[in-house]
Amino acid sequence: MTVTRALLPLLPLCQRLLPGRLAGLSLTLLKATALEIAILAGHLLLYPSGITPERRPVPIAPRTPEDPQITDPDAPADAARLPTPARPPVVLLHGFIDNRSVFVLLRRSLAQHGRQQIESLNYSPLTCDIRTAAELLGRHIEEICERTGHQEVDIVGHSLGGLIARYYAQCLGGDARVRTLVTLGTPHSGTRVVPLMNAHPIVRQMRPGSTVIEELGRPAPHCRTRFVSFWSDLDQLMDPLETACIEHPDLLAQNVRVSGIGHLALPVHPAVAVGIRQALDAEETGARTAARADGLTVA
Repeated sequence: MTVTRALLPLLPLCQRLLPGRLAGLSLTLLKATALEIAILAGHLLLYPSGITPERRPVPIAPRTPEDPQITDPDAPADAARLPTPARPPVVLLHGFIDNRSVFVLLRRSLAQHGRQQIESLNYSPLTCDIRTAAELLGRHIEEICERTGHQEVDIVGHSLGGLIARYYAQCLGGDARVRTLVTLGTPHSGTRVVPLMNAHPIVRQMRPGSTVIEELGRPAPHCRTRFVSFWSDLDQLMDPLETACIEHPDLLAQNVRVSGIGHLALPVHPAVAVGIRQALDAEETGARTAARADGLTVA
């Protein structure tokens, strides 16, 4: 192909960011890299808004049929307790050195398509152990179930967030609470990218052969959670790229290939949001597919 002069300044950056196996530079790759840079800039602006914990809705105390606020037609409309929605809550879990602000667009998309209970959880940027973070996630989910009246939740986890959620569901008995886990660019088999980051203990846990990755590879014959993993063929943080797929004989798992975008775009791009909604809705429809069998192609 012919690279225009306008795109030439991006060539060195693309070559540094993208894995060597993607050496064949293409217009799609350039577009994906430009999109990653734009998303990173926008996310840096939104990041401060997601530092503080999300404000939780105040639960409404249950009322009896004799309560005058219920039987009185002149009572305020919000006095009665709303019925529990049929769909379980959706829990959004961010990636490494990030916060809940990464899910602003996905949250809006889910809410516009009928998800009434969506919660974004922050874990500390100083978190140094995936197991500890998974235990904390479990306590949050117990609180969410108690507050909402649901027995299960769905989880969408980006990058490290997906690995924390998988560890909770697969190794800590969380499959009793997690109906569907959708992961976006999660290093399920470990990633070798950026070796200099090995100084951080949680990065070492995301390496191939770590004790955490080995635990996730052990038999899990009774795990009830359904897993859907979205992985991108232009994900610059997955090395090898297929590490973002779930390959486990005991898990009910589906891998959805996304073509045309990078790591940061996975929780942001509208086409991926459609695939996520399909994955979460598959349980209600009885389907066992997410998106299309041949994956998603983002122009």
